[in-house]
Parts: sequence; structure tokens; C-alpha cells
Amino acid sequence: EVQLVESGGGLVQAGGSLRLSCAASGFIFDDYAIGWFRQAPGQEREGVSYIRSSAGSTYYADSVKGRFTISSDSAKNTVYLQMNSLKPEDTGVYYCAADEALVLPVVAGMGDPKWLEVWGQGTLVTVSS
Repeated sequence: EVQLVESGGGLVQAGGSLRLSCAASGFIFDDYAIGWFRQAPGQEREGVSYIRSSAGSTYYADSVKGRFTISSDSAKNTVYLQMNSLKPEDTGVYYCAADEALVLPVVAGMGDPKWLEVWGQGTLVTVSS
């Protein structure tokens, strides 16, 4: 079964840090790119970051650049999102998604999230002011 499972969300004060994990199973990890997305209440889902481990490629939305770091551990089939200097506007449900080819354009806002093959169930991040 192709599956992504997010973890690591929680409640944190502004300025704090969290590390999210996205554990993948059921597909060849290095053949896929992984993206992180978030959705705040009443808002559309937005792309946050992207990684293609096999190419060493990463991408960050301007809103998180310099604060968030994406990384991966191929031995564990897991992608991480280290989030530092968190702000209340970072609050939302964070999802990871995987696809062989289309993650980057979707994360960058130039594609439809429905294009992506696999989605996790999400993990809630709440940043208090």
C-alpha cells in the first residue's frame, strides 16, 4: 500500500521550533519527490517546500525561506521539515505529498494538488502569539 504518514505537529509559541516527519512506504522513495503543504482554516492549501532526494533539489516558498529546512533520510524513507522562528501565520494542517514528476510545480503554485499521486493525512501545527 502506498502511504505517507506525517507526525510532529503540536502547539508552540511564536519564535519556537517544530520538526515534522513524513514517513513513506509502498513505493521506491528515491524515484519520487516529496512536498510539504499547509492549509490554514478557511484558506486554500499552499505549497511550503519540496525535495527530490536523488537530485539534491529543494525549494521553499518565500513565506518560509530562511526559517524552514527540508531534508530527507533515504534509509528511513522519511522527509523532515524543520521549522524555526515560527509565526502565528504558520498555523495550519501540514500535509506531505509524493509524486514522480509533478510535486515542484504544485508546491510552487503552478499546478493542481489533485495531480499528486499520494497524500498524507496531515498533522496540525498551532503557533500561539
